[in-house]
Amino acid sequence: MKQRHTLLILLCLLTMTFFFAACGGGDDDGSNNAPANYNVNANPKTQPEYARLEMPRFKASGTRIVIHKTSDRYDPDGVNYSLEWDIDKKSSRWVAYQMHKGYSGSSGRTDAWAEDPNIPVGERFSDTRAMYSGSGYTRGHICPSADRTFSRQANEQTFYFSNMQPQYYNFNAGDGYTGAWVIMENQLRKWTNQLAATDTIYVVKGGTIEDNQILEKVKGQLRVPTYFFVALLLKNSYGYRALGMWFEHTNTVTPGLRLADYCISIDELERLTGIDFFCNLPDEEENKAERSISLTAWGLN
Repeated sequence: MKQRHTLLILLCLLTMTFFFAACGGGDDDGSNNAPANYNVNANPKTQPEYARLEMPRFKASGTRIVIHKTSDRYDPDGVNYSLEWDIDKKSSRWVAYQMHKGYSGSSGRTDAWAEDPNIPVGERFSDTRAMYSGSGYTRGHICPSADRTFSRQANEQTFYFSNMQPQYYNFNAGDGYTGAWVIMENQLRKWTNQLAATDTIYVVKGGTIEDNQILEKVKGQLRVPTYFFVALLLKNSYGYRALGMWFEHTNTVTPGLRLADYCISIDELERLTGIDFFCNLPDEEENKAERSISLTAWGLN
């Protein structure tokens, strides 16, 4: 009887050991013991910047992640903006950055057009300026110059050609700044000015570069997107909310353009672009924010 009792105790101890081992572990211990809010599609944590909330999921191969930093303190980590560069297509898949109070300053527009020093010559055009010359397209900023006037260094970096994509003039700016792209940029700055000190808007922008989503290749090489997209994630005291925008790239101006007409959910934007946005959010938060949109919450109804 005593022997049987001892065996029962040992069995119980073994069962408890197995249970706690199965339920233990941190948020990312390299096992399958992940908590409920673990993000299964998060970027690799080989660099701390890869875990930032504005970062989409990286492509498996054929691209270079470029992170531009500045010595000012607008961003706690010194990050100005990031991008994923497609080496074969010689174009960015997306550009990502953060917006919060203090984005404006006195540096002004530098017009410091230059090749990106973080992209080797063999992975980009040797003379990108020449590719645009006579093309009929403007050099359209993805991270705008006007969003990075808090320091000269930050503004100069926005003029790297890696932060440009070919845009029709009437889409990029238009007479009287009536183009769809500039209207979107002005609205984003308006939202940023309304933020509290602790709020952040995580921004991802770009143009489509896949063969079935381009208008043409200038000089047989420079890809002109058929569509441009915007993915936004707002974090404030109420939590997260997200918004996608999808624009057809045309050389016309739409009188009285309403941004609400271009808004879609992030889930739909992911389907259209093939890009996994805001992948570093915990799964539960990501799914909730990306599933639907509230135009009223963004003041666009």
